[in-house]
Amino acid sequence: MKKEILDSINEVLLSKGAIPAAKIDAETDLRKDLGFDSFDLAELTVRLEDKTGIDIFRNGVISKVGEIEQLLPDVNHR
Repeated sequence: MKKEILDSINEVLLSKGAIPAAKIDAETDLRKDLGFDSFDLAELTVRLEDKTGIDIFRNGVISKVGEIEQLLPDVNHR
């Protein structure tokens, strides 16, 4: 699942002309470490929902990659 998250993050970064992230971990902060703004977070939400069927922001704002991983546990076992 981490690869799908990294791929989606990098798709957002590339779409805004930024350098893709080489790696992420549970503590990677989407805003502070990756420079995401609210539009980037919305794009990430759509990309991940398209891939997993799960809205990662359904319960509020997500700030770290680990929070995304916790919301996608059933997808981890594919």
